[in-house]
Amino acid sequence: MRVLRGRAGSIEEDRAVTRTLAGDVEGSGEPVVRAWTPHRQVAFGRRDARSDGYARAKRAAEERGRGFPAYERDVGGRAVAYTGNTVAFVRVEPVEDLRRGTDERYDRAVADVRGALRSLGVEAWAGEPPEAFCPGAHSLSTGAGKVVGIAQRVRQGSAATAGIVLVRDHGEIADVLAPVYGALGVPFDPASVGRVE
Repeated sequence: MRVLRGRAGSIEEDRAVTRTLAGDVEGSGEPVVRAWTPHRQVAFGRRDARSDGYARAKRAAEERGRGFPAYERDVGGRAVAYTGNTVAFVRVEPVEDLRRGTDERYDRAVADVRGALRSLGVEAWAGEPPEAFCPGAHSLSTGAGKVVGIAQRVRQGSAATAGIVLVRDHGEIADVLAPVYGALGVPFDPASVGRVE
């Protein structure tokens, strides 16, 4: 398995690195894992981009001194915020059948991240508080709130299982996501945003 660490010089360059991974895996058959701290941004999911409130949500991220550039991401459901300290990861692996292995990939990612957190002394459990950011069935939480969200995108030849780990900056993340989710018309409780630190 190939391992990539670190971020590129800009948001666009960073996104380009991640976009090339699926093609690399499909060509070589070798899985790849990437871990990095993305540049400050709000990354919107495809459902967000189809929402009537999308333009308002993008403005909410970028306005009022928040300074979170808005981008649309390929993997995931609802908006997430990266502060520069937030950890992102993706595991891209070859697949032969698009209809098989989804649950196993999710289970493996949840177990791996949970084990990594446990090795740092952080006890996390599967699930999330009500009205959490980027709601989904493959989340990890602590007493502080949701700290990990995991999503998956499968295409012909490869599957990308990706996630976000909230290390710190939970207040800043909640502050930017509250008006973003409000504009999208998606329930959101700022107190649901946790942190590992």
